[in-house]
Amino acid sequence: MFIPMAKKRFALKDYWTIKQAADFLGVTTVTLRTWDKLGKLRAYRHPANRYRLYKRSELVAFLKRVKKRRQPS
Repeated sequence: MFIPMAKKRFALKDYWTIKQAADFLGVTTVTLRTWDKLGKLRAYRHPANRYRLYKRSELVAFLKRVKKRRQPS
C-alpha cells in the first residue's frame, strides 16, 4: 500500500530508502516490495520523485515483532 507524503508533513531523516530498509531487515528489495503488496509493511512515496520510503520507527517495530515471534516460549 503506497501512501503519498505530499499532503503530510515529514522529515526525510525519519525515513529510509528501500535499499536502506532492506539492509536493515536483512532482506532484498524485492522482498520489501512483496511485503508492501501484501500489506506487511507500509511504503510511503517521496513527494518529489515518488521513490519508496520506509519509516524508520515502523521498521524497528516490525523487526521487534518478528524477533518476538521467533523466541521460544
